[in-house]
Amino acid sequence: MIGFPHLSSRFLLLFLLAIFTGCRTSDLPQFRREYSATLMGMPWRIVLYAPNSEDANAAAAAAFQRVADLNQILSDYEPDSELSRLSRSAGSGRSVPLSPELASVLIEAARISAASEGSFDVTVGPLVDLWKRARRQRVLPEPARLEAALTASGWTHVVLSHTGSGQTTALLRRLGMRLDLGGIAKGYAIDEATRVLRARGIRCSLVSGGGDLFAAGSPPGESGWKIQVGRLDISNAPTERTVWLRDRALVTSGDLFQRVEIKGVRYSHIIDPRTGQALTNHSQVTLIGNQTMTTDALSKVISVLGPSRAPSLARKFNVAFLLFQAPKGQVVTLESPHWYFYEKH
Repeated sequence: MIGFPHLSSRFLLLFLLAIFTGCRTSDLPQFRREYSATLMGMPWRIVLYAPNSEDANAAAAAAFQRVADLNQILSDYEPDSELSRLSRSAGSGRSVPLSPELASVLIEAARISAASEGSFDVTVGPLVDLWKRARRQRVLPEPARLEAALTASGWTHVVLSHTGSGQTTALLRRLGMRLDLGGIAKGYAIDEATRVLRARGIRCSLVSGGGDLFAAGSPPGESGWKIQVGRLDISNAPTERTVWLRDRALVTSGDLFQRVEIKGVRYSHIIDPRTGQALTNHSQVTLIGNQTMTTDALSKVISVLGPSRAPSLARKFNVAFLLFQAPKGQVVTLESPHWYFYEKH
């Protein structure tokens, strides 16, 4: 369901401050419009500049429709989605032809898994289920169930191949394997929504899904879209930081909203797929990159691997990072050398 009233953003890690008076991409005056929708099980928001309401409404509707269509491909909770059908083939020995969209996401996921030594893994579906139950019941997963979920996972057991006609196929080698694209699909959908807007002549837009975003173009007189990065939810946390983005993605991962405390230990919704354990190092990772899909996945990788690996991964994938950690209540801040560039106005 698509609606166009202003969307409250109190649930977001990011507060999108789009307060500009115009965005000139042609000789016609450009006017600011805002749209909101609930898609992929989360709130979405589009802010754009267009010469008239008709063009703006049509572009926003097309972008939201693209996200809705992708949900039918990439969702792990829709039983008839392409991803769910692929998961049901696990252990059958059968290679399944993929749509271009699912192939693109799985190929990028495999690239990031390889570069991070398995710290990103789309086969974590069984582990995610266990930890969702743990958060509801406030009881840690049973060791035997955790081991069984680990046995049913492993990114190297997703075999991607290409047919003579150029189509990509996937073979899930382990019985019980279930894919979960929660760490990458939203980023891909944001990129696709932005692409649809551009195809309809919208050059200045901000697309946000669940708090992650892509900022396209730049309002006149400004160096980019003004975005505030959230802070940790502890008393001594550093103040919010402000960045200015032009043709850049911004993604934040952390345990601010999805977490549980069990026996005095704070467990995040982010799982280390190598061990099956939820993270306990209270943290927040914000990345700025060229593409939302890749940046989305990398935010989980750096959350898992922590400060020691953040600089090398950031250089490898050409992203800027801002990392807060408070494992014992004392906040440690680490940022990439060129993060300051985005704070200049």
